[in-house]
Amino acid sequence: MTPRPEPRWPASLALVVCVGLYIVLPNRLVVGPKWLLPVLIALPLIPLSATRHRHPNEAPWVRRLTLTLIGIITLANIASMALLVHHLLVANVSQGRNLIYSAVSVWLTNVIVYGLWLWEVDRGGPHLRAGGETGFPDIQFPQMENPQLAPKEWRPRFTDYLYTSFANGTSFAPADAMPLTLKAKTLFASESIVSLITIAVVAARAVNILK
Repeated sequence: MTPRPEPRWPASLALVVCVGLYIVLPNRLVVGPKWLLPVLIALPLIPLSATRHRHPNEAPWVRRLTLTLIGIITLANIASMALLVHHLLVANVSQGRNLIYSAVSVWLTNVIVYGLWLWEVDRGGPHLRAGGETGFPDIQFPQMENPQLAPKEWRPRFTDYLYTSFANGTSFAPADAMPLTLKAKTLFASESIVSLITIAVVAARAVNILK
């Protein structure tokens, strides 16, 4: 397979969107100072964005730092989900409406951040896939099983992983792409749990508000 560098900007933009969604959350759904997470993400993102593509020769610290950033946002979003559930269960009607709007931010962040995880985990990461690595995949896409349905030398891009995360976050189960390894199945399951809790609690609260 011909090496083709993987563009970095879609993932960088996704990280920025996650930070934006975090900023619009009310303070009661944030652990610690609200400015802390944007600073922790923005400062490392500047040197990471200096290189436009992910490629096989990138320094090992690039992937470690990228995984760290994704991990920070994941933990922050899970904490926000826990606070959201708590406040939705004890809030009055007027507060409940605002919290339901906040739940949309939590759910969207969950979809985006797990899209980043899938993009970074599958077959060792985008830098190895860009170099034509043909190791065993962690996620099987339909185009891999039916190559006649895709252009020659097709490989998944960030948008493919983002859509896979969206489908899993809405159906609580794999849709077109299937997890093959334990780490991929763990990611799919953990995303479904966060999404299910968020949607279930919000739906229950919405029924009470509409009564």
